[in-house]
Amino acid sequence: MGMMSFKMGTFCRHDVVQPFARPFARMLAGAGIGALLAWSALPGTALAAPDKPAVDRDTVVVGLEKEFQNLDGLVAVSGESLRYGWQIYDTLYGFDVKGTLVPRLATGLEISPDGLTYAYKLRSGVKFHDGSAFTSADVKASIDHILKPENKSTRRPYFAPIVASVETPDPLTAVIKLKVPDGAFANKIAGYLYIIPGAYVAGLPSGEAFAQAPVSLGPYRIKEYKVGQNLVLERFEEYWGEKPAIKTLVFKVIPEPSSRVNALLTGEIDLAVVVPLPDYDRLKKEPGLDVVANPVASPLYVRLYTNHPELPIAKREVRQALSYAIDSKAIIKGVLHGVGEPLATFVSKHYPYGSDPDLKPYPYDPKKAKELLAKAGYPNGFDTRLYSGTDQPKEVAEALAAYWAQIGVKTDIQRVDYASWGRLNNTHKSDPMTVSQFTNAIYDPIHPVGGAFAKEGSWSDYYNADVEALLDEVNRTTDTAKRGEIFRKVGKILNEDAAAIFISELYYVFGKKKSLDWEIQQGSGFLSFRKVGWK
Repeated sequence: MGMMSFKMGTFCRHDVVQPFARPFARMLAGAGIGALLAWSALPGTALAAPDKPAVDRDTVVVGLEKEFQNLDGLVAVSGESLRYGWQIYDTLYGFDVKGTLVPRLATGLEISPDGLTYAYKLRSGVKFHDGSAFTSADVKASIDHILKPENKSTRRPYFAPIVASVETPDPLTAVIKLKVPDGAFANKIAGYLYIIPGAYVAGLPSGEAFAQAPVSLGPYRIKEYKVGQNLVLERFEEYWGEKPAIKTLVFKVIPEPSSRVNALLTGEIDLAVVVPLPDYDRLKKEPGLDVVANPVASPLYVRLYTNHPELPIAKREVRQALSYAIDSKAIIKGVLHGVGEPLATFVSKHYPYGSDPDLKPYPYDPKKAKELLAKAGYPNGFDTRLYSGTDQPKEVAEALAAYWAQIGVKTDIQRVDYASWGRLNNTHKSDPMTVSQFTNAIYDPIHPVGGAFAKEGSWSDYYNADVEALLDEVNRTTDTAKRGEIFRKVGKILNEDAAAIFISELYYVFGKKKSLDWEIQQGSGFLSFRKVGWK
């Protein structure tokens, strides 16, 4: 077949920097913008965080900032599945802690010289949680699950345009043939393709039924799930790889930031995800806690429905005006407590390649913003609506609305719970705009750019012919240096077109007990508990 061995490249490491967390102090009624950006921390507490397991040494309890909406890892939005995906599911190749591709269910990969054929050699003796044997038929079933339109998979736009067929010449060989070359396909397989048991899925009444009782072959399997409360996982004793030291992993849903911090201080949980930044300094002083941080290569931005011609934001001048009207540095300093970096476009500086250090964010210039609004035909501004999910700091939306009010744009903030927001955003109903983020899932910029700005992107309501042409070019390019050059061109267009309101780079802060041995996944929103235990 004329195949060549595939050599895995090593991605750049980006050292962990200052933490990001979601503040939750309440806005002062009737205050000006300056006061609105001056948040205060919660009152101190006399509690001393206990450095001992919340349950026992065989259990780790994790406090999450958002609940699970869909346990089907092949369908759910990536920001959600990144929480449980590596625990329940497994992939042919995966990412190590630094983002380097490593073999998992596959022991080898060969790519044809024309870049159209990917042949994976599979690991033998692997079992699913239901006891069935893993074979190449399950790889095909997993891709088919993504491709079926009725399953409404958020991964479908990344596979449907390029996958021609999946062949299974023998039980331990899966051959994926592409319609066109895709320079990030190996990364997409590692980040998106969770393997599910084909026979089990075929026996279900519908694709949606799988989300109610998912089965895969990851290091943990589901023991109990209570919607909006917790997800309890138990160690899969027949897991093919190194088994976790922990037998039971509990994800406890605690959306309120102050409650999550209190749960950590009282010892109710062992690890808190997304610690609110106002408590960062205070928690660092707790003798029983470690506070660790991670840049997640996730732009914090406002998604704009630019392809709705009846909306003011369909005009570039209006989008530019909204961008000039906000002071992102002040938002970062006030709302994000100085933890963040102004964004010029949608390619994070924490991706391995593609960012442009010379591209500058929109400066704060309300005068220019008013001029652009007048030029666009809105000299007196207009009324709009901004959605904000409860997984985002409400103060971000409030600050944006306050800035826009100064140029005559009246903003109705719709604060909705994360579950409702997710349903709206995933079905293109969070219009005309919403605060959002796009987490790194495959360590390649095509994930955020393609998902948010390609014509057929899962979370895109934007179209630009030049961007489409460049994305088509980058999909045919495998060399990372050349891919970086193309993405820099895309980033410049998105900046000049004000394709979104770019606010800040995003960071997660985790608070954990000192005796909990857990290594954070670098430059990503993935949570991995494959290696976790008590010291």
